[in-house]
Amino acid sequence: MTKVLWHITMSLDGFIAPEDDSVEWMFGHGAAGPLGVETMERTGAVLSGRRGYDLGNKPDGGERKTYGGMWSGPVFVLTHRIEDVPEDPAVTFLSCGVAEAVEIAGQAAGDREVGVFGANLAGQCLAKGLIDEIVVHLVPVLLGQGVRLFDGDMRVRLRKIRCDDPGQITDLRFAVEGAG
Repeated sequence: MTKVLWHITMSLDGFIAPEDDSVEWMFGHGAAGPLGVETMERTGAVLSGRRGYDLGNKPDGGERKTYGGMWSGPVFVLTHRIEDVPEDPAVTFLSCGVAEAVEIAGQAAGDREVGVFGANLAGQCLAKGLIDEIVVHLVPVLLGQGVRLFDGDMRVRLRKIRCDDPGQITDLRFAVEGAG
């Protein structure tokens, strides 16, 4: 069965985006380490929420391109606003339940993994037990406020399976062991 990974960059104080949704804070700290490259290479399909897509997380999204434009493959966007999706031949928009969206992305990923992007969608996936691993790139910045990595009302047990410190960015990989 295909693994589902939540792949995210986070500030030291636990935010994945500042209030203005800018991305500059992520850059200038060095390149992603081996874990980032391996995760990108293992990713067979990406599942994102609509907010992330609207902010530019898409194959041709400028500075927010999927994996900086170094990755290509099927991209799925789960949305409740299916009536106003833009014309984008590089993206498949889905209006279904979270579990079905993960299943669809998993079929497209084949023997590779599904990368889940964003906080809200990943939180929904965690609540349903659909996330197998979390890969976090910890950037040495304090944002103070913004979008939290996880803002759920449940406790999620993790087990660290990898920690790389190739430079200023610390790469972490955790297995999700359970929620509740």
